[in-house]
Amino acid sequence: MALAGYCLGGTMALAAAARHPVRSLALIAAPWHFSAFPRAARDDLAGLWNQAEPTAETLGVLPMEALQASFWRLDPARTIRKFEDFGRLPEGDPRIEAFIALEDWANDGPPLTLAAGRQLLVDLFGGDITGKGGWLVAGAPVDPAAIACPVLDVASLTDRIVPAASAAGIGDAMRLDLGHVGMIVGSRGRQALWEPLAHWLSQPRKR
Repeated sequence: MALAGYCLGGTMALAAAARHPVRSLALIAAPWHFSAFPRAARDDLAGLWNQAEPTAETLGVLPMEALQASFWRLDPARTIRKFEDFGRLPEGDPRIEAFIALEDWANDGPPLTLAAGRQLLVDLFGGDITGKGGWLVAGAPVDPAAIACPVLDVASLTDRIVPAASAAGIGDAMRLDLGHVGMIVGSRGRQALWEPLAHWLSQPRKR
């Protein structure tokens, strides 16, 4: 099979490809070197975990609301600005429906298990265990350089959620100038990302 993962799904796909032979691997805005995130943002996320941990332990899961808040805090000014811009849209503007649909998609999803939430906020964002070679999956550290299959590493130079510098930096590099969400559902996403990705995935691969 071919694996393709977006954002943290790409981080997990990389680990899967390191543990099981796959035909190819496409990483889309997938963070690996978490030390490339702004230090202030990483410290803020650690503080968020300290606040959310008692509730998460009581519930046994990390609610999606807490997880989304962690991403909003990576760039709080941008989060506020987009809602301010939304509030200025005139009644009947088709962008209103599009904005709501996008926010529903971006903020939907099940909660994380307690262990996954702790590893994400404490070990990855806080400790950069992936970038330092200390992330253990199936009992062994994950080494991106050891992945033998063809890899496409997609990152955007204007991504404010996952900096391009945090990419694993393996395989064929594709660099975009679209936002983290825009590359997936934006008006230029089809031409800039999806069509080149489909072409890359369709190429014959040697076993």
